Amino acid sequence: MRVILNVVWLIFGGLWLALGYFLAGILCFILIVTIPFGFAAFRIGMYALWPFGQTVVEKPGPRPGALIGNVIWVVLCGIWLAIGHVVTAVAMAITIIGIPLAIANLKLIPVSLFPLGKEIVPTTQGGFA
Repeated sequence: MRVILNVVWLIFGGLWLALGYFLAGILCFILIVTIPFGFAAFRIGMYALWPFGQTVVEKPGPRPGALIGNVIWVVLCGIWLAIGHVVTAVAMAITIIGIPLAIANLKLIPVSLFPLGKEIVPTTQGGFA
């Protein structure tokens, strides 16, 4: 089921979403100072390519640099990314087939808001996670 959902996701928006995150990551690497944001953008892009069967968890330990970076990220682009994911999720949820895709889009909101200090790991549960 996950493979089918991932292929449908890839066709109906996941590929373009991931390409946008990869482009942002490349731009962050070019600007040198924003390299940590580039790594985060690539991590989110990989998650956006194949979201079913993966989840986001906090990295263990205190991360003061991640906290400061996340505050900067939210102010500059995180809020806009989150709004984009909500709007896209609403559009996908209009059809019954699009509801799992809308849920996957909503799963991307926390990591698009606060990407630093997060890790993408495979899920061990069944279903749409």
